[in-house]
Formats: sequence, C-alpha cells, structure tokens
Amino acid sequence: MEPRPRSFYVLSAFFGLFVLFLYGPTITIGILSFQGPSGGLTFPMRGVSLHWFADLFQEQAVGDIWGAFRRSFALGLIVMVTTVVISVMAGLAFRKRFAGSGVLFYLAIASLVIPSILISLGVGLIFSQLGLKIHWATSGLGSQLTWTLPFGLLIMFAVFNRFDKSYEEAARDQGATAWQTIRYVVLPIIAPSLLGVALFGFTLSYDEFARTLLTAGSYNTLPLEIFGMTTNVTTPVIYALGTLTTLFSFAIIGSFIATVLIIQRRRARLGSDAGKGV
Repeated sequence: MEPRPRSFYVLSAFFGLFVLFLYGPTITIGILSFQGPSGGLTFPMRGVSLHWFADLFQEQAVGDIWGAFRRSFALGLIVMVTTVVISVMAGLAFRKRFAGSGVLFYLAIASLVIPSILISLGVGLIFSQLGLKIHWATSGLGSQLTWTLPFGLLIMFAVFNRFDKSYEEAARDQGATAWQTIRYVVLPIIAPSLLGVALFGFTLSYDEFARTLLTAGSYNTLPLEIFGMTTNVTTPVIYALGTLTTLFSFAIIGSFIATVLIIQRRRARLGSDAGKGV
C-alpha cells in the first residue's frame, strides 16, 4: 500500500478545521444550554442540569417564544406548499420555449442576488403604499417567497430537463388524459424532488430573518424573537431555545429523508414484484 502524500494530511486537517468552524458554535450553544441553575452565558459551566429547558416552558418575563414558534411553523408550511405548487407548475410550463421565457426566468431568480434587507424594505413599502396591513402571513409570506421560489424553480427546471418523456407518451397511448398523466405518472416519478423542494421551502422560511425583519408587522416570527432576546435575556434559556430549535430542524430534515427512503424502497419493491410477474 502506497503511503499517503503529505498533501492528504494537510487537506484533512484543513477540512477538520472547517467542520469545527462550521459546527463549533452550535455545539458550544448545545453544551452551555445544560448549565446549572446558577450558570451564565459563558464557560466555565456551573453544574449540569435541564433547568433552562424547563424554564422555557414556564411563563416568560419577556417575549413570546411559543407564539413566535407557532407563527414560524405556520408560515413555513404555507411557504412550503406555495413553493412546491408554483415550482411544479413553472417547471411544466418551461418545458417548452415561449415568448419571453428567458426574461421571465432571469426575473424569477434575480431576487437571489438582491440583498435580503432590500427585499424586506421593498415589500414593506409596497404594502404601506397600497394601504395594506403589514403582517407575517401576508407581507411576510410575499418576502419569503422571493427567497424560496428561485430555489424551487431551479430544482424543478433541472428535474424536468432530465425527465424521460417516453413515460408520458406511454400513458397517453393507454388513453390517459393530460391531468391523469401528470397525476399518476409525472408526479410519482418526481416525488423525491418535490420533497426536496418542500424541504428547501420550509427550512429557508423557518429560519429567515432579514426578509422578515420589516414585513412581519407587530408579531415576531421565531428568528426575530430570538434576535430580540439577545438584547434583553442574560440567562442560558436562550441557549436552551437554540438547542431545541436546532433539534427540531434536524427532526424535520430526518423526516423528509425517511420519506424519500420509503418512496425509494416502495419503488424497488414494486419493480421487483413486476419483474416476478413477467
């Protein structure tokens, strides 16, 4: 076995430092959230306990943590569904060239390169000028869609560029209508990609701060609430909240991955059964 080149160890060390830099703050917050009742926001730890996690479920002197969580969760679900529906419809539409398709595509993804705070300011100003109430479920939804839709569109464009149209032709040869072809052929095939778009939509919305800052109105979403807590909360309860929200995010990602695996296993089983039937 040939010895590994020195560059291998250098690159491995560099990658290790990168991972530490990436996850170190999250791990540090997770550790400090287990401070004892007399613990503070920094090391050294003064005991180990679940005191600050329990404190989260008590009536808070400041903020509305669980109200903010419910708003972020509801907004994330709305953004997720809207992103999936519009992305699929746009992906189907862009399968054929039409007048202005190139301009429309670049306009759709242009918001990715515009500073998020300017998007938030612009949406807020539009609602104000139209006399509409600035609210997390309306103006907040609009500003967040400028962030999630471009990702969903790019994913669906890539999916449909690789999609084998012979499946649709076979369905039409069997007498399927256009809607039946989409429902029973296209959507089941692209289901894992739809879950990817849904995951993008929910997670990008759930932790979005800048585009919600000036469009949430009187009621904060969870990122805004946590930001507000950093200015007036001086106990590790904020670390406990960060740990729980991180675990919640991992749980959401894990559920989506598990769903994709179930779909793939079901496909493999159906394919195996079909092969045996032949």
